[in-house]
Amino acid sequence: MPVAGLSSVLLIGKNGSGKTTVGRALEILQKIARGTNRVGDLVKPKDLSRGRMDVPMRFDIEVELEAKIYEYVIAFEFPEGFKELRILEEKLAVNRKPVYTRNGAQVHLAKAALGQEKEAAFRIDWHMVALPIVQEQSKADPLFIFKHWLARMLILRPIPSLIVGDSSLETLEPSFQVTDFGAWFSGLLAYAPAAYAKIDEYIRQVMPDLKDIRNPVIGTDSRSLVVQFSNDQASVSVPFEDLSDGEKCFMICAVVLAANVHNGPVLCFWDEPDNYLALPEVGHFVMALRKTFQSGGQLIATSHNPEAIRRFSDENTLVLYRKSHLEPTIVRPLSELQVSGDLIGALIRGDVEP
Repeated sequence: MPVAGLSSVLLIGKNGSGKTTVGRALEILQKIARGTNRVGDLVKPKDLSRGRMDVPMRFDIEVELEAKIYEYVIAFEFPEGFKELRILEEKLAVNRKPVYTRNGAQVHLAKAALGQEKEAAFRIDWHMVALPIVQEQSKADPLFIFKHWLARMLILRPIPSLIVGDSSLETLEPSFQVTDFGAWFSGLLAYAPAAYAKIDEYIRQVMPDLKDIRNPVIGTDSRSLVVQFSNDQASVSVPFEDLSDGEKCFMICAVVLAANVHNGPVLCFWDEPDNYLALPEVGHFVMALRKTFQSGGQLIATSHNPEAIRRFSDENTLVLYRKSHLEPTIVRPLSELQVSGDLIGALIRGDVEP
């Protein structure tokens, strides 16, 4: 996917073209960075491309961090007679220089990674990923920098009806469905209290009658978000769980903006961020996200909404397409395609194909 150098990217395409799958691939990489190292907990034989058991499943990501290019590669295979996939290949490199490489069960640590004269090697189970196991030396270690960035990615597919705002813990790593929103809100403010100002600034733009967002302690160790609204005559307190689905999405957006500024820069993959929003709200919502990521980090969004699509240019819109479920997805920048007339009209007619 050609996304280098773009602060925000929109993925468009027909249903089944692979837009959501991009996020699911990122989820697997993030699970590894967050400590999941058993292959069977990451991928299953049914995930192999089009049922091809003889073709490895490969993930390859490159990211620029602190002016250095980090590349992580992991490939899984499913040998005949096995019940689960195993590691075929794994590698982490910085500016093309290996930090560690792996073939099968054998892991080789580079001299530079160890700060020693000689390389080191060890063996691990073929069904265990090495990245969570290899120990970093310090916070300046490339292993720490890469794993920390990968773990902090925001991969979002919110289901607002499941989000209640209660929390007993704090986190900087929200779940994909953001059902732990209360813990994320608490964790971000505990980590960076100044983040509240960014949250408050955005929410007041979309809900001008906002007075305050409170997160009082209830019971012994739990908190529950309450949003206060007021005008010249009166005020009302609304438990977070009683907000509308769209209003909850405003809150999620506000925390994304604040997290990128105060706990970033981050990569945010948001699958259809315009879901649950009224048409007049979509454009402002999308532009607020795009504007924040111009100063750092990267936003990758998917959408079928005309108002969201209009807020991106041809240069940062990618079209995903495949002729059938038996063929791989093709990805092309919209700027490289010949689109006759209005883009939205062409999409409705099904005339946009790589």
